[in-house]
Amino acid sequence: MVRQPAVAGAFYPQDKGELIAQLERIVPQQRGTRNCLGLISPHAGYVYSGAIAGHLFAEVRLPRQVVILGPNHQGLGSDIALFAEGFWQTPLGQVPVAAELAAHLVHFCPQLQIDPAAHRFEHSIEVQVPLLQYLQPDVQIVPICLGSGTLDTWLELGTALGSALNEWAEDVLIVASSDMNHFLSAEETERRDRLAIDAVLALDPVLLWQTVREHRISMCGVIPALVMLQAVLQRGASQCELVHYGHSGDVNGDMSRVVGYAALAVS
Repeated sequence: MVRQPAVAGAFYPQDKGELIAQLERIVPQQRGTRNCLGLISPHAGYVYSGAIAGHLFAEVRLPRQVVILGPNHQGLGSDIALFAEGFWQTPLGQVPVAAELAAHLVHFCPQLQIDPAAHRFEHSIEVQVPLLQYLQPDVQIVPICLGSGTLDTWLELGTALGSALNEWAEDVLIVASSDMNHFLSAEETERRDRLAIDAVLALDPVLLWQTVREHRISMCGVIPALVMLQAVLQRGASQCELVHYGHSGDVNGDMSRVVGYAALAVS
């Protein structure tokens, strides 16, 4: 099965040459060697958040296999939907799904439902793929789209995911795809985002969940973020760093109604 691009030509260029040219602009030439267990990366159009995501990925030593957790904006399919085998097509070519790793995760994580339908139109995972592909041409991915559920559901999933990866022979990076607060003033968005970011920096998935709910922070990928945090805690994570932060107003100049973007690295 080949998952065709849903947002090429909208969130990023559909033409291969144009996409490479944009990636060359938004991804730093100097590559980092930071070893990380998990990342939070934004998923807006590349003109808005691509440089923030590119800066993050360029700092990290990207392994061959990457699990990408994304929120389900479309409401289609299962609440914990795994794309288990095949390829993801991008303008740069096809990226294989790490089918053996996906099967391993299913064994450890009974919550996972094999459901390609949830991924068909979802952009949150897709926009991460060309960036990973550009920096790590041999990358294999395991896409997991997350919908609605309780805090206990997500903590259990994160615990199971971390345990599964502890039993896997290869290095695996978990990328949680998330934008931050949406459509408030730059000042208010920065205030609310700082609260959520502080919870992530504290490596506290429960605090993140509570903070986002209590302060009405419209962080669309809070579930992927807390699942990632719970998983990497199982893997021995001990520190988190805010690599970069910005918002849409930095690009279009409109400070009255912005979307926040944060890039965080957990090791």
